[in-house]
Amino acid sequence: MPSASAILASGLPGFGPSRDGLATPRTLPAFIASASGAHQLALVAMATALFVADLAPLELQRRVVNAALPGGSARTILLLAALYIAAATAMGALKLALNIYRSYVSESAVRRLRRTLLQDLSTLAPGDRAAVEGVEVSLVLAEAEPVGAFVGVSVSEPVLEGGIVLGTFGYMLYLNPLMAALALAVFVPQMVFVPLMQQAINRRVVARTGALRRISGGIIGRHRHEATGLQDARIERVFRLNMGIFKLKFSMNFLMNLMHHAGVALTLGLGGYLVVNGETDLGTVVAFVAGLRQLNDPWGGLIDWFREWRVTLAKYALLRQALDTLPRQGA
Repeated sequence: MPSASAILASGLPGFGPSRDGLATPRTLPAFIASASGAHQLALVAMATALFVADLAPLELQRRVVNAALPGGSARTILLLAALYIAAATAMGALKLALNIYRSYVSESAVRRLRRTLLQDLSTLAPGDRAAVEGVEVSLVLAEAEPVGAFVGVSVSEPVLEGGIVLGTFGYMLYLNPLMAALALAVFVPQMVFVPLMQQAINRRVVARTGALRRISGGIIGRHRHEATGLQDARIERVFRLNMGIFKLKFSMNFLMNLMHHAGVALTLGLGGYLVVNGETDLGTVVAFVAGLRQLNDPWGGLIDWFREWRVTLAKYALLRQALDTLPRQGA
């Protein structure tokens, strides 16, 4: 995979050696810490409360199903149903507050990143600014947006989704270890193909960012009169890279959904067998099927977070490398 500096140097002339002393933090974790600070602690606390509360609906569903069998109490069913509605309302309100708070943190980070970029770009050597005007526009308007947007979910998302996954698996293990082991086996293949496919996506993201910067340089900078054919070739390259990203991303989603449905089928088969032989109750089977469905979204959320983390790391490295290599006043 080409380095960030190689991508920049191949498309824009006049880049010198990297240097420190810029307002924009050197690494993505440092930027997250400086841009969000104590907000991340509050987000983690809210995410923790949410994933703990997320287990209540599973247990309530199991009890409602068992109470609905012959000999059950209508009063108990109504009480459990009311508790289910109350739990769902509380969880929905907490998640609404979490999402709004995350959005505030993300937008604040975008604003901060744009300001620090403008501050650093203002120190460019006057005689060299024309050569990198396209990069400046790309950095401040386009590239700062996805990096800052990731800050709001950078810490709370893995806490929330990971907590739901671990808590739900723990609950399944408590109900029936054999069925829990079967459910866990469904997710093991994803731990192999997801990182491999994500690496391929990252390579294309880095290459696409470099290509877009070269297009911007050809439009705005002193190379704005470059041949139309050269720009057209760059646009075609961006198209091919985007299509490669889409194919990998949607193929990954297809395989993950296939694993989920295979898990549901295996759970129904094994659970039905155990119910017929009196080794478990119907409510437990229903809870397992609901648990697998509940696992699908947070597991997918973890995969999405991992994907965004790797992509944002690459984007921030390119962004910071651009600042490092631009010629500055007094250099």
